[in-house]
Amino acid sequence: MKVLVVEDNENVCSMIDMFFIKEGIEGVFIHDGNEGYERAITEDWDLIILDWMLPGMDGVTICRKIRETKNMVPIIMLTAKDSESDQVLGLEIGADDYVTKPFSPLTLMARIKAVTRRANHRNQSQGQMELIETNHFKINKETREVFLDGEAIPDLTPKEFDLLVFFAQHPRQVFTREQILDRVWGYQYYGDERTVDVHIKRLRKKIGREKQPFFHTIWGVGYKFDEMVE
Repeated sequence: MKVLVVEDNENVCSMIDMFFIKEGIEGVFIHDGNEGYERAITEDWDLIILDWMLPGMDGVTICRKIRETKNMVPIIMLTAKDSESDQVLGLEIGADDYVTKPFSPLTLMARIKAVTRRANHRNQSQGQMELIETNHFKINKETREVFLDGEAIPDLTPKEFDLLVFFAQHPRQVFTREQILDRVWGYQYYGDERTVDVHIKRLRKKIGREKQPFFHTIWGVGYKFDEMVE
């Protein structure tokens, strides 16, 4: 596995590198945002890890610019920002996951394995059930396009798209937040259940209607996808 790490703290880089060596991961460490962005878009990577605050170009901008090129390489954000709004911003611009500093290297490695495992699964399933059709939705997994009653929904983030695909494939089934994290994010619960709530809330705003939110809260349990009008 070849991983690009754009992080200006050399101590953090050294710590990550030690675990990369142990896991047999080839790590390339860049300390400047502008150089990191150029390497990100001109070379092939299995995963990119971006620090939030960087000299030259910050990690949020790098992530956004990568996604604007339709590059779906998995991205993990490293951030000292612990507020929900900052975490939402990182996910909204297309990051697959975030890890809050200070972090355990074991936690980071677990996230890396989960994100890359899900990306590999997505790649392997290309050509299998590429088109999903429900009463109101038409979802093309290959082109990652979503149509609601014939109208395109153009502004879904990668994770919002993955979440919609998962629920559309399991209509009216109730899932706990932990199950959703495991099935969509690809890792067991590490204290990030509000990530699910944030994504569901944003999907409701983008595709929901009055009396037809599509995503329903099952109090004390989790969520289900149902196209019935309330």
